[in-house]
Amino acid sequence: MFSRKIPYSASSYGSHRPAVPRALTVSAGALALAGAGVGAWAFFTSGPGVQGLTDGAVLDARKAAHVSAYLDAAAAGGKDKVRATLDGAVLPVRAEGSRLKLSLPPLAEGRHTLVVEGDSSLPFASYREVVGFSVDTTAPALTLADPEIKNVAAAANTTGKAPTGAKVTITGKASTDAKVSVDGKEVSVDEAGAFKATVPRGTPLVTVTAVDRAGNTTTKTVSARGRRPMIRAAHITAIGWGDNTLRGNILALVRSGKLNAVELDIKDEDGEVGYASQVPLARQIGAAKGYYDARKAVAEIHAAGAQVIGRIVAFRDPVLASASWKSGKRNQIVQTPDGQPYNGGHYGKLSFTNFADPAVRKYNQDLAVEAAGLGFDDILYDYVRRPDGPLSKMRFPGIGSATPEQSITSFVADTRTALRSQPTYLGVSVFGIAATRPTEIAQDIGALAKVSDYIAPMVYPSHWGPGEYGVSNPDTAPYAIVQRSLKDFARHVKGTQTEVIPWLQDFSMGSHYGPAQVADQIKAAADNKMNSFILWNAGARYQGAALQQITAR
Repeated sequence: MFSRKIPYSASSYGSHRPAVPRALTVSAGALALAGAGVGAWAFFTSGPGVQGLTDGAVLDARKAAHVSAYLDAAAAGGKDKVRATLDGAVLPVRAEGSRLKLSLPPLAEGRHTLVVEGDSSLPFASYREVVGFSVDTTAPALTLADPEIKNVAAAANTTGKAPTGAKVTITGKASTDAKVSVDGKEVSVDEAGAFKATVPRGTPLVTVTAVDRAGNTTTKTVSARGRRPMIRAAHITAIGWGDNTLRGNILALVRSGKLNAVELDIKDEDGEVGYASQVPLARQIGAAKGYYDARKAVAEIHAAGAQVIGRIVAFRDPVLASASWKSGKRNQIVQTPDGQPYNGGHYGKLSFTNFADPAVRKYNQDLAVEAAGLGFDDILYDYVRRPDGPLSKMRFPGIGSATPEQSITSFVADTRTALRSQPTYLGVSVFGIAATRPTEIAQDIGALAKVSDYIAPMVYPSHWGPGEYGVSNPDTAPYAIVQRSLKDFARHVKGTQTEVIPWLQDFSMGSHYGPAQVADQIKAAADNKMNSFILWNAGARYQGAALQQITAR
């Protein structure tokens, strides 16, 4: 409550002073002529006190919507003696028991002034109270720079692992009236809103929160690992890992210094989990196959000097789709408008699970968390999309008002949160066309880049149609189509920490692909400043002649 008071004294009023107690106080400048008659003097005395609103208060949206202002009825001299205005507009006054309620209208953003006036029970006395307050519903600004990693060599070592023991400096800028905390610890903010904090390098994600005077909050996360160090990997299936020849050939490329990572399937296109997963749903639906021992496989790859990328085929999952349909959990399936399973084209019916369903999302996230705990260095989602085809022919129960692109992005973001306690990188495999046509399969590259560590576009030359990117026959022009398409992906991730790590074609589908064609794709990626890649060959047979010795990034 705003009230400037001066002491009452007999000399202030000459011979016409009222007979009032000497302890009474009046507001500054409050002596006033109360009428035209000679000697008709009045003064302001203390008011009844406004309850519910405090002078100088700043209200957020929730408080502004529920705030009420009251007066003590007896102290106010009764309902009929009160005059109240808000920003100059008269407020209705309603009696509620021993209180008087001031009926406040919906409060707009900005500053407001509440004035309460009335006649005191004392002779010749009035009161006037002024309460100034503000409504602020706007979240504070918060921007974060790419973390500065100190004591780190200019390049990662040949295993693709970043140095340990380094410090990471988090810097940013917030609204000048905001308090900023980094992982729950408040940090100092200068007059311009700039702040700085240092965290251990091993922290997977750092949470920065800005809270303004009204309580509005903005929260952002940033990886303390910095960018994903360079990886050069090759794919192998769960069953393939059990083949001594296939496994041995890939490990030989690692030991020779041509690869520094192995992409090993966790859950594949058939919905089978390659190891004996302990995720309850995987065991319940018979998905956990145990083709390999996860801990043993990870240890063997690490011992060879490489990292392990665990691929999870997310929403193309015939095992889960069939089990869900048979058990009556049909919302877990992508459906046609009449409620039947959507036929995913050449994938067949009961092939695509519903990315908007909470149980489906949790199943894939649970597998990601389990694999991270088993030692996988990366989780790489595949088929993290909707099925091919027109949206008018499919529906996704539970998606609400979100678009398919938004739902897919939120799933990836939720996984990143679930992996928070693990030093695990998160990648997203995407179609090459997603860079320019995101709604065709629900992959918004710009949005996904904000919630993942890397985007892995499948830019296989054999999969592009004639004329794409001005290339008449992409399958016979591996350098041109890869270089041009990756340029679009580079544009989408600009300004983020997210890397582009393309899937490259090491198989023949139409044209023959030998070492020269594979090398052309690697050069096309490098010319876009992308030195990482993952090679795909369904049979896990790779052409080492296309690969060069890995040097520092």
